[in-house]
Amino acid sequence: MNSVIAAAAAQARQKPVKLTHNQEVARLYRKSLKTLASWAIDRDIFLEEATNLRARFDAERGCSNAKAIRLLKEGKEELFEYTHPDPYCVPYMPGGSLFMRNPPIPLEICFPDGNYPDDAPRHTLNPDMTICRPETGKSAVGSVLVDFTKKNME
Repeated sequence: MNSVIAAAAAQARQKPVKLTHNQEVARLYRKSLKTLASWAIDRDIFLEEATNLRARFDAERGCSNAKAIRLLKEGKEELFEYTHPDPYCVPYMPGGSLFMRNPPIPLEICFPDGNYPDDAPRHTLNPDMTICRPETGKSAVGSVLVDFTKKNME
């Protein structure tokens, strides 16, 4: 990759948010369920496997700190191993069929004089049409790098 492109991508990427251990485990569980949804076509199979996955997480609840760190690392490796080659994607997310289909018109174009009505929305939207909130780590103020190969935005 060209060094100029790499520098531009690094500048567009948002800084990662420092997560607590509980947040990392919750994100691992959520990503595991999403990966499971890509593999299990039938809803009954998905529910059964999701129950087994939840039991695996609950079995290790309250373990020691060193074991928790080791289990988290092993869980991430297992998730990487079972990652689907073409994961299911919500239609309005990057890679979906509805992604940026009807983006809202900027208020500066709708009201060029700057006289906004009281009921006009006062929030900024991310490319996946969610509201920008800096505390969530998804704040698309400025430029955002949308990676269509991983079907996400950074």
